[in-house]
Amino acid sequence: MFSSSLSPAPLWIIMDMWLQLLVLLSLHVLLCSGYEGSGQYTHGDDEDWYSRQYTGTPWCAPIKVKHGHVTCRTPRGEQYRNVMGTRCKIRCKQGYEIQSEEVVCMASKHWSSNYACREIRCPKLNMPANGGYKCSDGSYFNSRCEFFCSPGFSLKGQKTTTCQHNKRWSVEVPTCVDMEPPKMKCPTVKDKWAEPGKLTARVTWDTPEGVDSADGILTDVTLKGKPSKSDFPEGLHKLSYTVFDRAGNKATCRFTVRVRVRRCSPLFPPDNGYMKCDSDGDNYGATCNFKCIGGYELQGSAARVCQYGLTWSGTDTTCTAMNINVGVRTAAALLDQFYEKRRLLIISAPTAANHNYRFQMTNLQPAQCGLDLRHVTVIELVGTYPAQIGRIRHRLLTPALALQIRLLLRISQRSFQMVLLDKQGIDKQRYPFPITAAELFTTIDTFPLRKDEMVLQQEAGQTCQS
Repeated sequence: MFSSSLSPAPLWIIMDMWLQLLVLLSLHVLLCSGYEGSGQYTHGDDEDWYSRQYTGTPWCAPIKVKHGHVTCRTPRGEQYRNVMGTRCKIRCKQGYEIQSEEVVCMASKHWSSNYACREIRCPKLNMPANGGYKCSDGSYFNSRCEFFCSPGFSLKGQKTTTCQHNKRWSVEVPTCVDMEPPKMKCPTVKDKWAEPGKLTARVTWDTPEGVDSADGILTDVTLKGKPSKSDFPEGLHKLSYTVFDRAGNKATCRFTVRVRVRRCSPLFPPDNGYMKCDSDGDNYGATCNFKCIGGYELQGSAARVCQYGLTWSGTDTTCTAMNINVGVRTAAALLDQFYEKRRLLIISAPTAANHNYRFQMTNLQPAQCGLDLRHVTVIELVGTYPAQIGRIRHRLLTPALALQIRLLLRISQRSFQMVLLDKQGIDKQRYPFPITAAELFTTIDTFPLRKDEMVLQQEAGQTCQS
C-alpha cells in the first residue's frame, strides 16, 4: 500500500512567481500614474475622479500644452496634483511664446493665467514704395520674406528678411529707387549734298522721345547743336540729345550730320589775267569769270561754271598780248579794238615842239607802270594836216587815220588838248593844258569799273609804285 505525501515546491518556481508579480505591479503603476512634465495625469480629464479624490479641496483642470513642456509642483505631494497652490512652469518650443511662464492653481479652480503656447509673430512689414514682398509664412517666426521692386526700380538694401525669436525682423525694409536711366534712340541722318551754288544743305529729322521704365515722368528733351530744319555747312557735325527722369538719371544719344559738296577740279587765273569766282570757287554751280590785264586779250571762255558732272563748262581761258591793227582804214575801226579792254588817253598837239606837249610826255614817261595798272593806252596826234602823224607807242598811224580820230572826237589840231575815254568809249574828261600823272590817276580811280579792277588787283597782289 502506497502512502501519498505532498513535497514542498522547488525554490526556483517560487522565485519565478514573485518575479511575474513584480512585473505586473510595475506595469500597473506605469499605466495608472502621470509623469512629470508631460501634462498628462492618471485619470486624464476625468473631473469626477478628481472630485472624489480631493473631496473638499479646490482643484484645477489638468494643464494641456500644445507646442510646449509642463513641469508642476504641488504642495501636498504627487498624489495631490492640480490642487490649489500647485505651480506649473511651462516651456514653449522654439518659435512659440507664452503669456506667463508659470501658472498657479487658484481657489477659484482656475489657473492664474492663460498657459497656451502661441506662435511668435513679428509686426507686419511695411510695403516698400514702388515694390512689394513675398513671405514664406506670413509674419510668423522664421518666415522668410523676399523684397522686389517694380520694373524700372532697383532694390537698395537687403533683399530678404526673417522673423526672429525676439519678434523683430532681421533687417529693415529696403527701398526701391529709380537707378535705371531712360532710353532714347537718336535719329539716323543720311549724308546730304549741298545745292547748286551753295555750300550748305538743309537737314531735317524727327526729335526723339525718351522712354522711362519707372514712372514715365521725363524732362523735356534738350539738343546740343543746330536744330532740325537748319542749314548745315560742309563737313561732319556732331549732335546729341539729353533727357532726365524724375530721379535725375540721364539718357544721352549722339548722332552725326554730314554735308557734302560736289566740287570740280580747281581753276587758276590765266597768266596776265584775273579770275573771280562766286560761292566757293570750285563747288557745283559756282561761276568763275576771267579778265586780262591791260594790253592782253582774253582767249577762250570769259566765264566757266562747275557742272553737276564735276566738269567745267566752256574752254580753257588764256590771256594773249593785244595785237593792235593800225592798218585799219577808219578811226572807228581802230577805236573798236580797245572797246571794254583799254582806256584811251589821246594827246593832241600842233607840233612836237609844243611846250605843253613836251611837258605832258615828260611827265607820263616815268608813270608807265601806273598807266598799265589802269589799262590806259596813250595815242599821240602831232602836227597839222596834211603833215600830221599818229603814234601808239612805237607803232605809227597814217595821216588820214590821225585826221579821222581828230574829226571823230572833235579835237582841234591847232592847240594842245587831251581827251580821256573809258573802256566803253565814253568821253570822260578833256584837258586844255597838261596835268600830272597823279591827277590823271586820281580821276581814273573814281570810275566805277576801276573800283572793281582795284579789288581784283589787290587780291592778285598787283601793285605799282608810280
